[in-house]
Amino acid sequence: MHSLIDGILEASRARGPAATELWPAEERRDLVASAAEAKRNGLIPIIAEIKPKALGRTLAQEEVATYARAYAQYGACAISVLTEPTHFKGSLENARTARRAGLPVLRKDFIFSEVQLSEVQADLVLLIAALDIDLDRFVAAARDLGMEPLVEVHSEKEMERALSTEARIIGINNRNLKTLEVDLETFERLAPRARDAGVFLVAESGVHSPEDAVRMVRAGADALLVGTELMAGPERLGELNRL
Repeated sequence: MHSLIDGILEASRARGPAATELWPAEERRDLVASAAEAKRNGLIPIIAEIKPKALGRTLAQEEVATYARAYAQYGACAISVLTEPTHFKGSLENARTARRAGLPVLRKDFIFSEVQLSEVQADLVLLIAALDIDLDRFVAAARDLGMEPLVEVHSEKEMERALSTEARIIGINNRNLKTLEVDLETFERLAPRARDAGVFLVAESGVHSPEDAVRMVRAGADALLVGTELMAGPERLGELNRL
């Protein structure tokens, strides 16, 4: 793991979990259904991310709400919210605020303890295979709390671990967590195995142009997760998600 990631994990462990926040599973919004609706409307399903680090500062809640509303307006199928505060300048409150826009919300953080799963209401939660957590247990625990797990992988080995679980959604991150370099060929290399298994597949990182978006769709992506490109201007989503 890159030293930056190690530092984030160390800070998270030192901070400890927030208070428990439980909610009924029947309130969960469905990413797969939302992505299907986007496709019916002629759009590439994009999970638009609220990523304060891209602006180099924390966001006021009204700013978070503005981004979330804009993402909904420009056709996002879901909103990803970074909640890690030390490096990514996120917060749990950002996830609560973003969900008011009416779209499914993915909580994106470095989850290494089951206690973290109940810190905030979300429709989906990111589980990173590279953190070497017990994926079977965490997938089940997330579902018990009313969230759909999105298991993120970066390699063939991690893909096999993810596919051995009951996870229905898998994200392939084009960013190498050891070097932090981004390469769209990562998705193209790993996607066929996931497609054969029939999971819903998300391409993460590295999409900066309509050409990148179409490339990922042609490689088998059911949805794309885009963050940095949209923080400079949410209206950019309207250019990226046109088939």
